[in-house]
Amino acid sequence: MFLGKKGTVGLDIGSSYIKIVQLKDIKGGYELELFDLLPLPPELIVDGSIIDSFRLIDSLKELLRKSKVKTKDSVVGIAGHSSVIIKRISLPEMSEEELSESINFEAEQYVPFDIEEVNLDFQILGPKGEPGQMDVILVAVKKDIINEYVSVVKEAGFNPVIVDVNSFALENMYEINYEIEPDKNVAIVNIGASTINMNILKGGISVFTRDSAIGSNLHTETLQREFNLTYENAERLKKGEPVENVSSEDAFSVIESASEEIISEVNRSFEYFRSSAVHEDINEVVLSGGCALMKNFLKPFAERIGVETKVIEPFRNIEIPKRFDVTYIEEIAPMAAVAVGLAIRRPGDR
Repeated sequence: MFLGKKGTVGLDIGSSYIKIVQLKDIKGGYELELFDLLPLPPELIVDGSIIDSFRLIDSLKELLRKSKVKTKDSVVGIAGHSSVIIKRISLPEMSEEELSESINFEAEQYVPFDIEEVNLDFQILGPKGEPGQMDVILVAVKKDIINEYVSVVKEAGFNPVIVDVNSFALENMYEINYEIEPDKNVAIVNIGASTINMNILKGGISVFTRDSAIGSNLHTETLQREFNLTYENAERLKKGEPVENVSSEDAFSVIESASEEIISEVNRSFEYFRSSAVHEDINEVVLSGGCALMKNFLKPFAERIGVETKVIEPFRNIEIPKRFDVTYIEEIAPMAAVAVGLAIRRPGDR
């Protein structure tokens, strides 16, 4: 983790949009200082890896100019099922200092990469049921992925002070906006363009996380293929806008079949959680990301999953000053969930 001065912006670099959020600490909570987003050209980022760093740097510089951000210190989010490993593990009880010294040794059996190739971090959750044991969340991120993001963000003029993981940013965002119920299992499901970040919380504490390399790009690609469309026209059709020579009925059935594939992926993760968590169930799903904005996604998702599903409200407990267009912010809020969670982080916190 990288430390720096106080006052940070949360920078969520997705594969179709960059989102930036700055929050001001006020008595009893937070106030929105800045919120902006910028669309990215396709294929700049694939499964969390930066494919075209030069164009990404240009986009970040453009966002810097457009948003008129005054604080360059930033918290950068990372995701990707092939580069981020998160495990909840059980270890003999020890202090944080002792675990810091032995974490490399403890992590070797859980991390499928060379331990020298990853940055490790951990959070002690507390004592386990059986005496002398404790629960720990172990996080390993490939160093080359961290270095990739850090150098691009620096090159664009930002100063990265913390690198965080998107699924934990979602947890932080949830914590400041929602009432935590001790025995309730809540799944935060963030469906972006190319990745699903999932974090299941029990009493507000993470018990299961998973990233999947699938997202709303599937809708776009299926529409492109089916109707021989450009990327731009497929995106318009996905948003419910009319496109020449394609009827809305035909588009709807194609979108529906792509949605089914995305929902199936979420369902598989839920089934895995249920089978591995002593038959615990999921009480509620909170949906975020671009998919949550699609007109015909929420209803089939909730029906197929069979769990009460709500759209996330990342600014629910955050004061929004009058200078902002509140209607616009509420409309696109589900896309800001990760960036809000990143913006909460401060150098030196855990």
